[in-house]
Amino acid sequence: MSLRDRLNAANKNITVPASSSETPSAASGYGTNDFLSLKEQLHGLLVEKVNSTPTWVNYDDEQQKELIKQFIEGQLLTSFKNVPLNKSEKDRLIKEIIQEAKGYGPLDPLLEDPSVSDILVNGPKSVYIEKNGKLYKTSVSFKDNQHLRNIIERIVSKVGRRIDEKSPMVDARLADGSRVNAIIPPLALDGPSLSIRKFKQDAGSLESLLGWGALTKEISDTLSLAVKARLNIIISGGTGAGKTTLLNSLSSQIPNDERIITIEDSAELALQQEHVVRLETRPANIEGTGQINARDLVINALRMRPDRIIIGECRGAETLDMLQAMNTGHDGSLTTLHANSPRDALSRLETMSLYSGIDLPEKNIKAQISSAIDLIIQVSRLQDGSRKITSVTELIGMEGNVISMQDIFLFEQTGIENSRVLGYHHSTGIRPKFVEKLKEKNLNIPLEYFNKERKHTYTSSLFTNQAQQAQINKDLSIKSRLTVSNNPLTQRLQK
Repeated sequence: MSLRDRLNAANKNITVPASSSETPSAASGYGTNDFLSLKEQLHGLLVEKVNSTPTWVNYDDEQQKELIKQFIEGQLLTSFKNVPLNKSEKDRLIKEIIQEAKGYGPLDPLLEDPSVSDILVNGPKSVYIEKNGKLYKTSVSFKDNQHLRNIIERIVSKVGRRIDEKSPMVDARLADGSRVNAIIPPLALDGPSLSIRKFKQDAGSLESLLGWGALTKEISDTLSLAVKARLNIIISGGTGAGKTTLLNSLSSQIPNDERIITIEDSAELALQQEHVVRLETRPANIEGTGQINARDLVINALRMRPDRIIIGECRGAETLDMLQAMNTGHDGSLTTLHANSPRDALSRLETMSLYSGIDLPEKNIKAQISSAIDLIIQVSRLQDGSRKITSVTELIGMEGNVISMQDIFLFEQTGIENSRVLGYHHSTGIRPKFVEKLKEKNLNIPLEYFNKERKHTYTSSLFTNQAQQAQINKDLSIKSRLTVSNNPLTQRLQK
């Protein structure tokens, strides 16, 4: 007997015998209208119960979840006693109602999946996820536009934001630091749209990036010492390239005895130090007043005796104030920006400095940038979805009206095999000028790291199987094989 027949029988108060062979499994009933109908009825009764119980708010989350479970079990034994459910159906029913009441409904299983990096909701019936850099459509769906909007409002309300017809788009975050963007009609023509960039729990160290093959031991050691030596660093890259992940990893190298001020539009940095003050911008209220932007926070942060200022992303007038802070004793500052190359990053810094409204000559702005910034780290998401540091570039001064730069490390792509990008990191052979700054801080770095002939290593305890290490070793061997003129791979790449 189907679940629909059992629901109809329950509504008519008719006792229906059911054999084990007639009871559908949880898998067979998943996503059907019958199951959704039962869940909707129980959820409606739960809402009525909560609204009529003022003491509900006195319980913590775990206690509330237990009360929900007891309520549903009681309803199944009384009002729905003629609808026999097997254990799998019952457990799933309780879990999904708790998700609707206390979590984020259909999104909870996706949020719990560590392999999912992005969740993209294009209306109630179209949900995509990103795994390993590739997009896949899922069977997850919402009941209707209002159901999706209720979930969005629940997310944004927890961080003091709002979304309505007057403010139809919002940036927010989840409790774990995941980034959330939502937009609703009238701006979104096909219903509410939700984008979630999940926070990586293991993205708090350079060791993690080393394990993923995003950089080499030589680059990792160099960047670690650069942060400890208080060099000013810009992380540049496109959307989804891993800028924030790298910023989190670099920040783990900041000594614990320094005072750090972070400035973000939506707080998502997870610094591991104790002495951290986190600042977050505030949008305008319903009257259109009260907005606090990143520039206001940068100016205020300078009065808070910071040792370092970390800006989640430079995207406006705060850029000029950040450059001035770097030039006036606040060394060791870190930030990210969107750009496709280090040279483009410099152009963006110039453009954003003009947003301040201060009429400065172009040469003066470039001089500020040249004096303030020590390193630009370019990160990219490659064709196969992998994220890598593709260049580490040092700014070395001005030549006329042009800012001079030199690449220290580069990633060279050598080909594609089985949809996987092949390539290797290498040194350019240039010894960076900041080596002298490291010596002044009593920090030493092996100069052989910068030898052009040095073979970089991806040594990490995070390699969980030999196949992963073997693949990286294979990529590294490409460099030596390409030097052989009669190699077939060389001929194919030349063609």
